[in-house]
Amino acid sequence: MFWQSAYASTVGLPQSSTIAPTVDILYDFLVYLSVFFLILVTVVMVYFTVKYHRSKTGRETAYIVGSHTLETIWTVVPLVLMLFVFAWGLKGYREMRAPMKDPVEINIIGRQWLWNIEYTNGRKTLNELVLPKGKPVRLIMTSEDVLHSFFIPNFRIKQDVVPGRFTTLSFIATQPGVHIVFCAEYCGTAHSDMLAKAVVVEPEEFDEWTRTGKLPAHVNLNQIIGAVGAPTSVAAATGNGSSQPSQTPAERGKALAASKGCIACHSDNGTRMVGPSYKGIFGKKEEMADGTMVTVDENYIRKSLMDPNAQIVKGYTPSMPPFAGLLKDEEVNDLIAYIKSLK
Repeated sequence: MFWQSAYASTVGLPQSSTIAPTVDILYDFLVYLSVFFLILVTVVMVYFTVKYHRSKTGRETAYIVGSHTLETIWTVVPLVLMLFVFAWGLKGYREMRAPMKDPVEINIIGRQWLWNIEYTNGRKTLNELVLPKGKPVRLIMTSEDVLHSFFIPNFRIKQDVVPGRFTTLSFIATQPGVHIVFCAEYCGTAHSDMLAKAVVVEPEEFDEWTRTGKLPAHVNLNQIIGAVGAPTSVAAATGNGSSQPSQTPAERGKALAASKGCIACHSDNGTRMVGPSYKGIFGKKEEMADGTMVTVDENYIRKSLMDPNAQIVKGYTPSMPPFAGLLKDEEVNDLIAYIKSLK
């Protein structure tokens, strides 16, 4: 909306994603509301202190039992304000979590103390997240060791990265340049050094980068935009460029499915075998043996690999061995990419 795009936040950071103005407006409303009530309560308190001070002789303060009107006002008004803020915040949260059409999917693995990043074509980077301007992006994240939190202040997005499961972030970046990425959850001795860069480029430049690994000449990785406390040089953010992909994650996942024996029980062409076919299963709702419905997403596939007997698809028997401790996080991502590719 125009009033959002024209809004200038008091936060002091650039609004570099489509969700940033919405977050800033709500944040500023809460700040101004708090200041208003701080002033109101302080003024009333000082007024009553002066007016009814015990040094004033010749008058006796009236004995007041209570006031239903006053009690109703100071109960209802905060309740209405709280519900209003809740509804406003929920609207923004749902916008942030709403599925986006044809997003650029990027896998991220957090580990002490860096971010491993991989794209669908197999290109890998370390602490360097390259993003297309104006296009939907979906980050699929997990942790190899402890709890981390992926935070880009300029985008106003933050998501915990949890061992043993996937969490996601969806957004659209709007401002080209280099934005700092922090870990916002204390994760050990080098937590404060767990920094990365989000590099936003034009869509055609992003396509070129995914093919060649070369950023445009005008991109200066030393110039971090706006983030408070950001490092002044790329060395502080420890970016190490990208590696040339030899295979895509889906290709590695197909080979892994063969080497781990998955193809003995799961087909890739829709044929029913000992287990459900991989073809077309991702994103589909499946009925479990206990009657519950489950959406086949990243977390469901991961759980099925680690603890396959926890949720059995209706019509199948619990015969799959657990792979907990036998697969690395990168291998789980590859298998998921392979299953996703079988439309």
